Amino acid sequence: MKFRQLAAGALVSVMALAGVSSAQAQQFFRIGTGGTAGTYYPVGGMIANAVSQPGKIVVTAQASNGSLANVNAIAGGAMESGFSQADVATWAFTGTGPYEGKPKVAELRMIANLYPESIHLVAKKGTGIKTVADLKGKRVALDEPGSGTLINARMVLAAYGVKEGDIKPEYIKPNQAGDKLKDGALDAFFFVGGAPAGAIAELASSGAGIELVPLAGPEADALRAKNPYFAADTIPANTYKDVAAAQTLAVGAQWVTSAKADTEVVYQITKALYGQAAQTALAAGHAKGKLITKENAVRGVGIPYHPGAEKFYKEAGLLK
Repeated sequence: MKFRQLAAGALVSVMALAGVSSAQAQQFFRIGTGGTAGTYYPVGGMIANAVSQPGKIVVTAQASNGSLANVNAIAGGAMESGFSQADVATWAFTGTGPYEGKPKVAELRMIANLYPESIHLVAKKGTGIKTVADLKGKRVALDEPGSGTLINARMVLAAYGVKEGDIKPEYIKPNQAGDKLKDGALDAFFFVGGAPAGAIAELASSGAGIELVPLAGPEADALRAKNPYFAADTIPANTYKDVAAAQTLAVGAQWVTSAKADTEVVYQITKALYGQAAQTALAAGHAKGKLITKENAVRGVGIPYHPGAEKFYKEAGLLK
């Protein structure tokens, strides 16, 4: 009897130790996304679900202020990974743009280029805003500090000769901007994200009466020439209900991490991202999901790859 009790106790101890070992083996990997009304947040949730491996790797998507905030969170160790516009990632790594005079984020590493993000300039019909120059004297939302949208909005305004002091700026998220525009308390707002974006789709469907202001002409061409991460882009007609097509600019949405992230974990989530189950779920879940392919993953990359991601792309024959 005493032997049986000892054996049972030993078995419980072994099981408990196994449980601790299993818990320790499980890795948690967070993705900083963006505001809940944008494109980063739903796409981040889809990716997290698609690449999580129960008992091994738990990936979660978290709302944030966007690109700049995500890169800073990665640099500070508050987040394992995050989404960033290609320009913001490059600026952070090279210590240029908004990072000029600040420490470079030298350990920023690439997991994947995901899809193009369109610069949306949304205006309420009847305000007379047909070009960027028409924003002068108008109430315009530029997004919150920490967002890539705010940086790009300032670049667009400058390219078209509009100073921030020429407009009545507000620094709010696109869902708040949409509500204010619908209520007549705002004339226009900027948003950089994959089309269709939730906040804009909801606004168009509500019958608020909106249009997309084109970003084209010599000013847009000059902006692209100076900043090669920008590409010419078109948001097709009826991407948003009853809204005409608009020429604009786009920048890549990228999934970035730190050089300190575990190589095997990054390898496994990169591999899972391009597996059949994940690809099917992404294609069905969002219009931009169809563009998250391993071929697109290695385009427009301006920072080094994480060794785990690089291992997968070399195995797939996409990198030498």
